[in-house]
Amino acid sequence: MSTAYLIGHLTIKDADTWAMYRSRVPATLEPWGAELVFRGQRAEVLAGEHPHTDVVVIRFPSREAIAGWHASAAYQALIPLRQQATDGVLLSYEA
Repeated sequence: MSTAYLIGHLTIKDADTWAMYRSRVPATLEPWGAELVFRGQRAEVLAGEHPHTDVVVIRFPSREAIAGWHASAAYQALIPLRQQATDGVLLSYEA
């Protein structure tokens, strides 16, 4: 199995709800062997267009782990918070 990454490109709409969501996500990652690699704000778009201001990168042991985490009851319970707090997309990549 290959390492896989979840990348979220996000624009924050509600900072307080975003903080609440972020504080709850780590507990949902642990059972899947995932770790937060990077979270940051866009400094500059160097080529093309990119509408979102923030990014998050999470490493998982496999694509299957990403799918399992995303479908888990623990993470599904947080999706309404994420949707209230942000606009954006979540993508998975295999390395």
